[in-house]
Amino acid sequence: MEFSHVPVLYDQVMEGLAVKPEGIYADGTLGGAGHSSGICERLGENGHLIGIDRDADALRAAAERLKSFNCRISLVKSNYSDIKLVLSQLGVSALDGALLDLGVSSFQLDNPERGFSYMHDAPLDMRMDAESSLTAEDVVNGYTQEQLAEIISSYGEERWAARIAQFIAQERKNKRIKTTYELVDVIKAAVPASARREGPHPAKRTFQALRIEVNDELGHLERALTDFIDVLAPGGRFAVISFHSLEDRIVKETFAKRLDPCICPPDFPVCVCGRKPDVKKVTKKPVTADSRELERNPRSRSAKLRVIEKL
Repeated sequence: MEFSHVPVLYDQVMEGLAVKPEGIYADGTLGGAGHSSGICERLGENGHLIGIDRDADALRAAAERLKSFNCRISLVKSNYSDIKLVLSQLGVSALDGALLDLGVSSFQLDNPERGFSYMHDAPLDMRMDAESSLTAEDVVNGYTQEQLAEIISSYGEERWAARIAQFIAQERKNKRIKTTYELVDVIKAAVPASARREGPHPAKRTFQALRIEVNDELGHLERALTDFIDVLAPGGRFAVISFHSLEDRIVKETFAKRLDPCICPPDFPVCVCGRKPDVKKVTKKPVTADSRELERNPRSRSAKLRVIEKL
């Protein structure tokens, strides 16, 4: 399959980053280089793009897509939460801008072999880095019923989490659950018929929860956000696109702590802790897709863009 990822909120990201031709920019979620292509278009010969991805397929496809640009390009197989290590290895001290697009790429969702989608029958994999050890099959068959219920409830925000976990635990007593469709059948059996007739596909939230667990997405995000802000040069901008409430809450709270780091008790008349903001808002509220983009790319429906600038 061709590696593709329709970049969501593309124009808004480019406006938010305000790319300087001689600047250094990091795309921590390179994917098919949709956003990175836009950054490279705006960089001059002395500009530098650093593209990071866990997926070797993404890096190969991005290298091909970006080869016609004349800026300096460094593509690195790593996790974006290792941004400080990546920059150290490249001899880069600060960034003029950075982007995290937290959505799963269209290629990963649509490629049956990767096991991300409940719409294709495939091995239960869901690893963004094919070299990592933990798979969705390991989680489904190896975690306790209580652990599964907690993951599906917390990461999937699934009201039927306990029942789904119970049905999984029962099914795997008979045989190991190995494929996406086998898991979908278990979930459909667990979710009452009345609930299946409403809202999204009954497996959507459980599959989201498993993907987050397999790839430790929220853990990496929490570690990365602070580090990305730390490595921004004064005037550098940081754009983050989230796709569900768990991600957006972490982004919102992390940004809020840097925007207002004061730890004085609320009833103090003046600040005495001395902690000052080191960022300011570029987007006053989350930016979402307009009607034209929603029609063109339905996956943009839940996307929220937040941008801050280093002081």
